[in-house]
Amino acid sequence: MSSPLRAAPLAMDADTFRTLGHALVDQIAALLASVPGRPVTPDESPSAVRQALDLNGPLPETGSDPATLLAEIAPRLFDHSLFNAHPRFFGYITAPPAPIGILGDFLASALNANVGAWRLSPAATELEIQTIRWIAQLIAYPAECGGLLVSGGNQANIVCLLAARAAGAGWDVRKHGMGGPEARSLVAYASAETHTWIQKGADIAGLGTDSIRWIPTDERLQIDLRLLTEAIDQDVAAGRTPFLVVGTGGSVSTGVVDPLPEMAALCRERGIWFHVDGAYGGFAAAVPDAPEALRALSLADSVAVDPHKWLYAPLEVGCALVRDPARLRAAFAYHPPYYHFGEHGTNFVDYGPQNSRGFRALKVWLALRQAGASGYRQMISDDIRLSRRMADAVRASSELELLTQDLSITTFRYVPPALRARRADPDVSTYLDALNTAILDAIQRGGDAFVSNAVIHGHYALRACIVNFHTDAPDVDAVPGIAITLGRRLDGEQRPAALR
Repeated sequence: MSSPLRAAPLAMDADTFRTLGHALVDQIAALLASVPGRPVTPDESPSAVRQALDLNGPLPETGSDPATLLAEIAPRLFDHSLFNAHPRFFGYITAPPAPIGILGDFLASALNANVGAWRLSPAATELEIQTIRWIAQLIAYPAECGGLLVSGGNQANIVCLLAARAAGAGWDVRKHGMGGPEARSLVAYASAETHTWIQKGADIAGLGTDSIRWIPTDERLQIDLRLLTEAIDQDVAAGRTPFLVVGTGGSVSTGVVDPLPEMAALCRERGIWFHVDGAYGGFAAAVPDAPEALRALSLADSVAVDPHKWLYAPLEVGCALVRDPARLRAAFAYHPPYYHFGEHGTNFVDYGPQNSRGFRALKVWLALRQAGASGYRQMISDDIRLSRRMADAVRASSELELLTQDLSITTFRYVPPALRARRADPDVSTYLDALNTAILDAIQRGGDAFVSNAVIHGHYALRACIVNFHTDAPDVDAVPGIAITLGRRLDGEQRPAALR
């Protein structure tokens, strides 16, 4: 038997791959176990991180030993990264990676399936179809819906917007665009609490951000239904075409849920596509003690949810669900359905913007199999319960002011007791914003916990979001104390003499 003529620098025999893989798994397992004892994030400058990772040199001309590369890079990455798997990570809405999801990504990479065409990825395609069906089932969305997995919430929402545009235009908008002979102004409606994906979506879709009608919110930060109805009526009277109303199923800032049942009824009456951005809060529809309005996800024409948020999947994976699967094909397909041995074979290239698509479904499918629906209901309920526990602790403090608590997000601020009675005064309010900005910076740099910020009715707030199955009561209980300790110190250093 002749010897191979080619020696590829990236090739690796089975024994070497096995040895390196086992060593790396052992190393990662030890590093993951060390996370709770590490700072949530190191307080480092970009140049310090580049220096630590040796990222300033040129592309090497010759290669390196893979065993050495892996052994060196893993601890460096852990030493110089923020850990969203840390039990005291409360910033933004990024979950820890479920261990089975980590292993699922490893297996998916080994297959390297291109889940754009069924023939290129038969097993991966069918598994994604079931994963989408299970996600719909978990949140009580019609199981016969269409959908696909995408990179995250932005893409999931934008896919649904494009489906709504194709359905609501009244002319062949995919062929003629927004400047065709029959074109009319299309209008989308969203509350002031809607995530910025809608600006990106309106831009990408050729609508322009002026096509968005920003509807004010009420005291609860929910969309004002009366103002929404008035805006729709005004646009219709002016000859414009309302094509999309966006309801928020858990806002990024506070977790508030819009009055989705009433919005669904309004859209049904007016013949407008109703979309729910449930990227964060949509999965809470599975738990009994979530806001009742989330049950109306089942009434929406489309829903976006993020498995890499409240299903704890490793980044990145979002999910777009559309009630009528034909609406997705009508928005994206350019050729007839594909048939395989007389059976319909799904080509996801016809249901979204990507041609080449990774095998995102495996990590989600494995976790759904491991935990089951009841396991997810328990974990999501625990996150909500812990957030309410934090809110109770904030409410009980004479130095903290609770601003909101919805789903698993608590917002609050530090208010020195001497200033509490005057906190509505303009000078005091400005100072409190500056003080809490400094507190946030100190918390994030300190490494003991990590929170983010929000602006609630004009007030700068500290924001703690829990989508973390590692978080427990002691982690939650530590946050108010950290904020108070830093607040006292910084107030003593920064309060103007006029406010003393």
